[in-house]
Amino acid sequence: MSPAKLDTGTEAPAFTLTDQDGASVSLSDFAGSKVIIYFYPAAGTPGCTTQACDFRDNINSLKSAGYQVLGVSKDTVADLTKFHGEQGLNFPLLSDLELTVHNLYGAYGEKNLYGKTVTGVLRSTFVVDEAGAIQLALYNVKATGHVASLRKKLGVDA
Repeated sequence: MSPAKLDTGTEAPAFTLTDQDGASVSLSDFAGSKVIIYFYPAAGTPGCTTQACDFRDNINSLKSAGYQVLGVSKDTVADLTKFHGEQGLNFPLLSDLELTVHNLYGAYGEKNLYGKTVTGVLRSTFVVDEAGAIQLALYNVKATGHVASLRKKLGVDA
């Protein structure tokens, strides 16, 4: 069974997680800002590396449009530290080992993987507006081309 999905206009669930440097990061730290929160299955895997590097390479256009980016996975802080450094990432990666935040956002549940139904992380992206409401809730996104598609939806130029 999959968790309930978030709808546009609903309040973004609050959270506090640990980043790749061991610091606590809360959604409330970004109050009054626009935030892109993306959930990915595992640091260092091909699709997740593609997606993270895509955000890295587009961070300036996103930031100039007022967006902060946060990546969330079930990886350990040590794995995130390694991934962050190896890929030269320029935004925080957050560890959600207990899947608490994944579940709050409906980013963990049943999915189809190579023709089989499995339970796991649903590659998902959420855009939170300055008021803390969900502006966009995108589930089961593709790693490749996702940031370009997201920029188009948000009207952000390259």
